[in-house]
Amino acid sequence: MKYLKKVVIHVLTLTALLLCISLLTVRIQQAAKIANLFVAEDTKELLRCQQVPADVYEMAVEYGEQSGFSAYEYLAAAILTENAEQGVLEEYLSLLKQYYPKKLQEILKIELAVWEDLKYFPVPLCETDGALTTSYENSWKFERSFGGERQHEGTDIMAAVNERGRYPIVSMTDGTVEKVGWLKLGGYRIGVRSPSGGYYYYAHLYDYAKDFKEGDEVKAGELLGFMGDSGYGEEGTTGQFAVHLHVGIYVDDENGEEMSLNPYWALKWLEPQRLYFREQLVK
Repeated sequence: MKYLKKVVIHVLTLTALLLCISLLTVRIQQAAKIANLFVAEDTKELLRCQQVPADVYEMAVEYGEQSGFSAYEYLAAAILTENAEQGVLEEYLSLLKQYYPKKLQEILKIELAVWEDLKYFPVPLCETDGALTTSYENSWKFERSFGGERQHEGTDIMAAVNERGRYPIVSMTDGTVEKVGWLKLGGYRIGVRSPSGGYYYYAHLYDYAKDFKEGDEVKAGELLGFMGDSGYGEEGTTGQFAVHLHVGIYVDDENGEEMSLNPYWALKWLEPQRLYFREQLVK
């Protein structure tokens, strides 16, 4: 009887030990799985590309309404995993919260800065002239040569009518004017810092709507200026390229360093949120 009791105890002990080892193995595998996500060389590039088609954004909002994770948490997970399945995203978010809560907060800060304050597409539609249309493509990282070999860190919204001053430019967000005036590359530009921390950069303007000063408050949809072709030279230089608006989005990373992000997907999502203008009011 004593022998049988000892056998039972050993069996139970061994079973418990195997269970602990199994659970520990699962946890190690989970930790390694999520760690690999962050050590990958393209992790930061995934965040910078911000590849969020409108249906993915709407999916994140929908998922956020259904569970304990926020829409921006789903958005972050979708970008990092390049997956849109709710179960997969929740698995990653659970791992992130368990093993890398600080990293998750840093990523969420980026997503909030990009998406939280967006309200309007920066170029309104004209009620009185249907020819005043625009077009743009995902030109992120396209090669540029002026000022040295570099990559394009924004989206160019091109004017169908190649005339300076014909298209008004409005602020995509509420915010504060952080920079205004001439840049060699950007020409006449204005930069607006939104409440959630995103920096929205509008370049190559023909003129400003008013005499903006750094620190001025602006509202989403407020007229900032007019599309032009300024830049690529000393102040006042024009004609080096076609009339267009360069849009850039920047955030501060975990080290406080400015990081550019691809505006293309945010602009695609904003297209239905366009304002309208009457041409005679802006001439």
